[in-house]
Order: sequence, then C-alpha cells, then structure tokens
Amino acid sequence: MFAALQTYPPDSILRLIAEFRADPRADKVDLGVGVYKDELGRTPIMAAVKAAERRILDAEDSKAYIGPAGVPEFNTAIQRLVFGAEHQVLTDRRTATVLTPGGCGALRVGAELLKRAAPDTTIWVSDPTWANHIPLLGNAGLRIREYPYYDRQSSSLRFDAMLTTLAQAGAGDVVLLHGCCHNPCGADLDAEQWRAVAELAEQRGFLPFVDLAYQGLGDGLDADAAGLRLLAERVPELLVASSCSKNFGLYRERVGGLSVIAGDEAAASAAISHVNNIVRGMYSMPPSHGGAIVAEILGDDALQREWRMELDGMRERINGLRRLVNEKLRERNVARDFSFIERERGMFSFLGLSEAQVARLIADYGLYMVNSSRINVAGINQTNVDYVADALAAVLAD
Repeated sequence: MFAALQTYPPDSILRLIAEFRADPRADKVDLGVGVYKDELGRTPIMAAVKAAERRILDAEDSKAYIGPAGVPEFNTAIQRLVFGAEHQVLTDRRTATVLTPGGCGALRVGAELLKRAAPDTTIWVSDPTWANHIPLLGNAGLRIREYPYYDRQSSSLRFDAMLTTLAQAGAGDVVLLHGCCHNPCGADLDAEQWRAVAELAEQRGFLPFVDLAYQGLGDGLDADAAGLRLLAERVPELLVASSCSKNFGLYRERVGGLSVIAGDEAAASAAISHVNNIVRGMYSMPPSHGGAIVAEILGDDALQREWRMELDGMRERINGLRRLVNEKLRERNVARDFSFIERERGMFSFLGLSEAQVARLIADYGLYMVNSSRINVAGINQTNVDYVADALAAVLAD
C-alpha cells in the first residue's frame, strides 16, 4: 500500500529550522520560527505557569479520562478571558466552549462543525493568512476563497478592497478574521474597521470565525479582544478559536479552545453537542494538563496577577523592539520607510523583500526568515539588533 507514496515536501518552516540548526556561524539569527523569545534567545516557561504546574502535580490524584469537552474550569475561565466576564453572550448563556489541542485543534473542530451544519459552506480567508489555515480548514472539506487584506508594496491594509470583496459573502458563508496580531503581516483592524466589518456581517448574514491566537501580545488582553467582543454583540452566531500557546507560553502542551456563540441557549447547547461528537470521532478527548494549568492561573488572583505582569513584559518588549528596529534602520539611511513596523502588532511583520534578497540574507549573513520576508520580531534582541540592521541595510543598498 505505501510503496506508491512519494516523499512529501517538508514544511517550509520546519526546513528553515533544520537549516538554521546546521549553520555553524556564531552570529546567525533566527527570525523565522514563530515562537516568543526573550533577550537571551530562549522561549522560557513563565513563572506563573511553573507555580501552577507544581500545584497541579501535588494535588492531582487521578489520570482518568476527562471527556470530549476537556477541563470544565478551563472552558469557563477562557470564556471570561476572551469575552470579558460580563459580556452578554455569557450572561445569556449563548456561548459554549471546549478545550482543544491548541488553536489548530479549535480551527479544525470548528471547520468540521461548519461542514456538518452546512456542507456547501464557503470560508473566506485573508490574503495573506497563516499558511496552516488552508489545510486546517480545507482538509475538512470547506471551500476556500480569499479576500484582499494587505498590500506588501505599501505595507498597509487594503481595507476598502476587503469590504468590497466581503460584500459578496452572504448567509451560509463564513469569514475568518484574525482577532489581533495578524499572522503573517502584523497589521490589525482598528476599532472603526471592526465596526464596519460587524455592520457588513449583519447586513450580509455571514458568520464570522475569529482566530484569536495572540491575545495580550498586541495592545493588551482587553484591547486585543475588543473586535471580537463587538462582533459578539452584533451578530447572532460566531465562532472563536483561541490559543494559549503564545500568551501562556504553552506551545508544546497544545492548549486551545473553541467557543460557539449561537442565537440562544438551546441552539448553543445543540451546537456543542455536535462539537463533542466531532471530537469523539477525531481524537476522542483533549489532553488535560495544559488546560488545567491555564485554569489554575486564571482561577487564582495572585497567579493571575503574576501571569498578567509577565505577559505585559513580553508585549512591551516586542513593541519596544519594533521601535528599535525602525530607529536602527533609519540611522543607516536605508532608502525604504520601515515605520510600518512600529505601527504593527504582535510578533510578525513583512519586510517587503524579494525572495532573492531573503536568500542573500541567509547565505551571506545567516539571517534566517521565510521566503516571503516575514520576520518574527521577537527573534531580535539588544545583542543582535545592530547586526540585523547592518545586514538589511547592505542587502537593500544593492
């Protein structure tokens, strides 16, 4: 059976990781892999996570199954974090949430729910979008279309074109939106633009599906969720895929949540019964350890304060690096304006380089990034920022 299979091409990010590790140069810089890094280039375990984990290990007395919905305390806590404790979709009991294996699991389970509810569903994704959105949604059998979002030449949003295109979407369609810290471009919708999208969703009847992978890493926990909270106020149905990989640093624990908002409590209950059935047929039930850590942190005032302070420090570092990179490039009198890096949020930005320029940065300077010139800003630090700026200036000068 397997003899007919041809070797599948390696994932571009995984290939980049391998090439970076094999590079012997001491001054090499990894700007490709999408994980948070501190000033020492590490992806540390947060102190609040360590403390919560110790408590769980000391108190845990069973490894019995937990069921398809996962840790109940996590599901309640993540709803409050995402929507705000007093949001009407929670007080009206229109929301149901399950713990999933990361944000990827939430996206895939959400896609399976959409396929079950409406087999001919079309889902609209931004151009560009996170590369894994396409297989996660498309492999569930959803038809995928793109809407304009970002102009790589001007490093700005194509918002008018976005609205014009989404005016073609209607009832039965789904629109995938990045809640904050857009991956890969870092350019987010502002409050007025979120209102315009909400109005269009009301008029056209499409269902928004918000991917909230970076809450807290843009402008703050509440500010980063403001757009989806507005949508939840305005539209009768909404899906939210949330992730704890970045804001809790729980990458390898695979902690995410899928929240289903329906028109009323009965519809939400019916929808989540299908979600649980889908989960049962895919991976049966999620792992509990990471979800229990998040629940422990969000359920304890002291731990939550510590976690929020750590998260604030991560966000401030990233935004400070954005300012610093722009300043360093300005000091070198590069011909291109990189001020957009300061205006964008989260870990990612496009530099607007050609594939040939990216290849030269890798070959000549050991500056690793994906071919699109998307960089992880968190890979820069005070030690390597001048080297990064020098390399960019040299390539841009040719």
